[in-house]
Formats: sequence, C-alpha cells, structure tokens
Amino acid sequence: MKTILLIDDNADVRMVITEVLELSNYRVLAAADGKEGILLARDKKPDLIICDIMMPVLDGYAVIHSLQRFPETQNIPFIFLSAKAERSDIRKGMELGADDYIAKPLSGPEELLNAVESRLKKADLLKKDMGPGLEGLNNLMISVNGKDMLKSLTDESSSQRYKKRQVVYNEGTHPKNLFYVQKGKVKVFKTNDDGKELVTNIYTEGDFFGYTSIIEESLYKETAQALEEAELTLIPASDFKDLLNNSREVLHKFIQLLANNVSEREAQLVGVAYNSLRKKVADALISIFKKFKKEGDADDSTIAIGRENLANFTGTAKESVIRTLSDFKDEKLIDIKDGNIVILNRRKLENMLN
Repeated sequence: MKTILLIDDNADVRMVITEVLELSNYRVLAAADGKEGILLARDKKPDLIICDIMMPVLDGYAVIHSLQRFPETQNIPFIFLSAKAERSDIRKGMELGADDYIAKPLSGPEELLNAVESRLKKADLLKKDMGPGLEGLNNLMISVNGKDMLKSLTDESSSQRYKKRQVVYNEGTHPKNLFYVQKGKVKVFKTNDDGKELVTNIYTEGDFFGYTSIIEESLYKETAQALEEAELTLIPASDFKDLLNNSREVLHKFIQLLANNVSEREAQLVGVAYNSLRKKVADALISIFKKFKKEGDADDSTIAIGRENLANFTGTAKESVIRTLSDFKDEKLIDIKDGNIVILNRRKLENMLN
C-alpha cells in the first residue's frame, strides 16, 4: 500500500482528500502546517506528497525547498494543491521541483486520483532498471510518455565514423553534441603540461558520453578519442537540453549516470594515488573487462587494448605495465594472445592485495 503525505491547514480539505485517497486504497498521513509536514516527510518517507501553498508557519514553497535539501526526501514526487493558480505561481512551484499542480477547488476526485496515480507510476519507473544505454532510456521514455522521444532524436541525428586515434572533441572546446556509441570504443582522457595522458573513462557500444559539459553548461574538461574504428550518433546539444528541460525523468536518469561516473572516477584517482603497481594494473584490467564485456560473452575474457592506453588508464609508465603483465602471465592470472590480454583468473585479480 502506497503512503501519501497530505499537508494542508484546512481541516475540511484534509478530511475530504483523506477520505478520497483511503477509498482508493492509499495510506494517508496528514499535517496541518508546513513544519509538521517536513518532520513527517523526513520521518515516514512517504511515496508521494500533496501540499497546499498558503499555510501558516511555513508555506508550500518553503516545504519543497526544505525537502529538496535532504537526500531521503528530495526525490519524493510532490504535488502542489492550491487556490493560487496564476501562471507565475505554477512556474515557481515547478522550478522548485514540484511534479504537478492541482488548483482548488477540485473539479472532482478523478482529477486528484489521476494526478496521484500518474506520479506514483513515474516514480516506480525511475526505480527500475530499464536496461543500459539508449535502449534503457528509450524504455523509460516510452513508459513515461508513451513515445520514444530519445530514439526519435537519434534517428533524426547524423551518424559519423571515426578512424582509430581520431579525436572526437578536444578539452577546452564548447560542447555541441551528445554522443552515442553505435560501434567501437572511445577513450576520454586528460593531459598534463608534459603531454602525459590519464585515461578517465572508456565508452563502448550502447554508451552515451559528452553529456556532463552539456548539463553543466561548461567547456569540455577532457579530450575524447576513438580507441578503434567507431561509429557515433551525434545528437545536437540544443535538442538534448530541450529533452532534459521537458522530461524530469530523463534528467534524473542522466544525473544518475553522472553520479556513477563521479564515483568511478574518484575510486580510480584514489587507486592511482595510493595503490601499488600490481594493484593498479589488476584493477585496470578488471575495470576495462567489465566495460568491454557484452551480454552473452560469459566465456570471452579477452581484452583488446594497447599497452600505452592501459598505462594511461593506470597512471603509470608503459614499461612498468608491460613488466607487470609479464609477471601476471607467469602467475597464470592472464595470458596474451595476438597482443590481446586474456583474463585467466578474474577472482585473484579482483582480490589483488595492495
């Protein structure tokens, strides 16, 4: 049973809405003012919040502003319920993070129930694993909007082929496109004043990249280059930003991708700074293996990556990586065939001591 928090200073309104929701099999928590509502939201963590705007102690704007500051409440669907129906009031509520706005008096219980059911459905979708890459976002958009908005962008966008080592974009330039990898692999790296590279990520088929700078509205902080011959779909940044502005669900999904990337990068940088050489190389092999591995490739443990790129991923010298790979081969942790690295003992590499 879903729990809904109702925040309204009018006792009659609370009674009527509570009855309507309970008859529809929702559990209802009620608060008579904004302060009480915030405390209930943080304590009970309801599935959805319905909140009046004009209230004593704290108004509805203050309530949503406060709840957006706490991780445990910032993603709870939020519906404003108010007699204030001016366009400026609605816009202010949406800018603060509200998902919907229902004007008083209600035209009927159906209006309220439809809004509640719609927001709960979208919230449940965001919690599901809709699949990786473009397919996952397509599934999300179809479920939420009934149409494949992101796929239509890629269908209308141009595809471009890149040769091995060809630059996709340079650090310090303005972002013009969101990139989607149709085929091949792309590395993203930073370069120091001496020209030494540190590979911060590798993208393969089904991955998006280049979205960080678009969302932040900043210059590219890294350079992207094809690791091998690649085919990329280029989605104009303006089209992507329009989609983000019109779909909170898609924005939320890309924020999740950003958070995952930040966590991975932090772990990588900590490893570069503090791990032993053997640990760095072992972690890099496992990380790259996971990025390259595809569905149905359970028996394929081959990694096709050059020694220089592997060294740049670990932040060490190429010669040191080659010596370590030779040691790993002698210890039967890996094999090397036609220049490619074959993982023989994934468990030992994952549990390599520092």
